[in-house]
Amino acid sequence: MRAIIYCRVSTDKQTQETSLERQKEELLELAGNYHFTVIDCIEEQASGYEIDRDGIFEVLDYFSDKKADCLLIQDETRLGRGNTKIALFHQLEKLDVRVYSGLYNGEFELSESDSMVLKIVSIVEEYQRQIHNIKIKRGMRKAVDNGFDPSKNLTNRDKAPGKERKSFPIEEVVRLRQNDMTFREIANTLNGLGYPVSKATVHRRYREHLQT
Repeated sequence: MRAIIYCRVSTDKQTQETSLERQKEELLELAGNYHFTVIDCIEEQASGYEIDRDGIFEVLDYFSDKKADCLLIQDETRLGRGNTKIALFHQLEKLDVRVYSGLYNGEFELSESDSMVLKIVSIVEEYQRQIHNIKIKRGMRKAVDNGFDPSKNLTNRDKAPGKERKSFPIEEVVRLRQNDMTFREIANTLNGLGYPVSKATVHRRYREHLQT
């Protein structure tokens, strides 16, 4: 497997620099034991409570781009602490990344309490996704009930996402607005029909149309 090594210390003291070297050496040995191919070794000095770290985003980019398969860390605190740790493990889980620990000399397993938190986060995220989709469907039904005919307006719905899809039928927005639909409902409807626009964009274009 293709591996990324991540080492972190919290300060720039000489002793911490030594710790970075030690972490790297131990993780390279771990990679050798498992016959991993090390793609990159990322080192940084930053607080584990801080999520805005160049090294961490570099790590996530590797896995998002499918350029690596597993992550090697000395222990879970090197990845992060507190809520930052949970957020990062959740992201790695979504990317299907296997994590190996030098401390445990093998694949890492979260504690029972941390695993429970991740399950709760996943459940909440799934409900948020369902709520978003329900809003789109409800907005669509309301728009159709108010006379909106998508077949007459969405001429580019089969095209790939891009700048062309930023346009949308403003005349329908005006009409649906006159039928007491909110800008959020209209935006949800347009998103469900293939127009990736926000409530703010719909509102702005609507105001611009009224001024013309």
